[in-house]
Amino acid sequence: MNHLAAICVKRPVFATVLILVLVVFGLFAYGKLGVDRFPKIDFPIITVTTRQPGAAPEDIETYITDKIEEAVNTVNGIEELRSVSSEGISQVFIQFVLEKDVDVAAQDVRDKINRVLPDLPKDIDQPTVEKMDPDSIPVLTIAVSAPQPATIRDITEYCDKVLRRQLETIADVGQVMLVGGQARQINVQLDPMKLRAYKLTVADVARALAAENLQMPSGSMKVGAAEFTLRIMGRVASMREMEAITVANRDGRTITIGDLGRAEDSIEEIKSVSLYNDTPCVSLNIRKQSGTNTVEVANRLKERLQSLKEIAPRDYRIEIVRDQSVFIQASVDTVKEHLMVGGILAAVVVFIFLANVRATLIAALSIPTSIIAAFSIIRYMGFTLNSLTLLALTLSVGIVIDDAIVVMENIFRYIEEKKYTPYQAALAATSEIGLAVLAITLSLVAVFLPIAMMEGIVGMFLRSFGITMAATIMVSMLVSFTLTPMLAARWFKGEAKTAGAIDGHAAGASSKNQVFYHVIEQVYL
Repeated sequence: MNHLAAICVKRPVFATVLILVLVVFGLFAYGKLGVDRFPKIDFPIITVTTRQPGAAPEDIETYITDKIEEAVNTVNGIEELRSVSSEGISQVFIQFVLEKDVDVAAQDVRDKINRVLPDLPKDIDQPTVEKMDPDSIPVLTIAVSAPQPATIRDITEYCDKVLRRQLETIADVGQVMLVGGQARQINVQLDPMKLRAYKLTVADVARALAAENLQMPSGSMKVGAAEFTLRIMGRVASMREMEAITVANRDGRTITIGDLGRAEDSIEEIKSVSLYNDTPCVSLNIRKQSGTNTVEVANRLKERLQSLKEIAPRDYRIEIVRDQSVFIQASVDTVKEHLMVGGILAAVVVFIFLANVRATLIAALSIPTSIIAAFSIIRYMGFTLNSLTLLALTLSVGIVIDDAIVVMENIFRYIEEKKYTPYQAALAATSEIGLAVLAITLSLVAVFLPIAMMEGIVGMFLRSFGITMAATIMVSMLVSFTLTPMLAARWFKGEAKTAGAIDGHAAGASSKNQVFYHVIEQVYL
């Protein structure tokens, strides 16, 4: 470090470019940093969801849940395994030890599920394996409502066919889910007495609907040099055609759905309800992609919503009812404000005791350079600007200036007591104090860096805090050995008299400063 300081004093351009490189990298990294409330944490919890519509909880437990549990129980690193079996759905929750990589755990579980699939009932939906992701919380919730005569079905159709598709095309938007909607659904109402009279069952009707109401490819046809693709247009176009579908033949008579009941163009059953100001509406919960910037995604969504409101049907109200980015942005802005105020107050305190503008500027330069350079470390480590990383930067404001003050004080001492020129003082004083400054810095790093190595959930949260603090402190030491002595050697030519102010003598300073420092010395002694 002493050699580096000597090189920087003799080569001011080298010292300036060295610090500017760190600052430029930090500024570029700052523009690409995500903004979030907390650090991104992957909890090693996997959920396996399997659906079998209409199945009883006992059957779900016996034929699905137990077999899935037996299959995944052999995966390495499981800490807890529990399940919930209810009507038509099986959920198995697998919690791994915190040291387990959640991506590896999810892949291991998928492999086990694929092996047990042949043993599961044939009519189940494909089991879904999902990781527990804190980023899955909706960043934005939108309520869409309309006055009469518009119905929930109309609103649902608009939200599903227009709004959802428009919003899902926005960069970094992961999923848009509808809550409280009732989509269009064709219901077939059957008369049990007629079914019994014709000796038919609901299953017979379901098979007839599946076989007669379909559209399928039928190969191709060549006409000269042209070739056409053929398909069978078998889907019904009206309720009358639906009721005309043949279910069975009895004694030479064709029995249709119309003979057994009726078909109606209706809506699906109510599965969820959404209210906005006591008015029924359809809510859209918008999730972002994992690891993306919450604030940027929310801002893009708001811009798109503004344009969609202009082309929305008349009297349709599209309102944002929940916005995660507002709280996140307010929290981050508050911490940024405290960071700036802390830096200014630190410089003011230094000026009070140095009583020299140039000395204060040299010492205070270590604050922005260290913090800005730390942004590149935050970006490299994959962290975001969140409450913990910004808290680390705020706490480091008073620490990063310490090394510069220690180096500055020793340079002043050489100028005042030993009558060195500023250039000679910068070389000799930095060389003398180098080991002490290194010891101060490493002792602080030894305090904060182990925080990043803590285990458990607390360690996962504090990892970004510890690394950010340690990185900022290390950069401040580099600044104190490069920029500080270089500036002191050139800014204090002919300033030997004012340099004594750091010891309280303030030779040549105003009488008011002399009295102030004299009082401080007397109290201290």
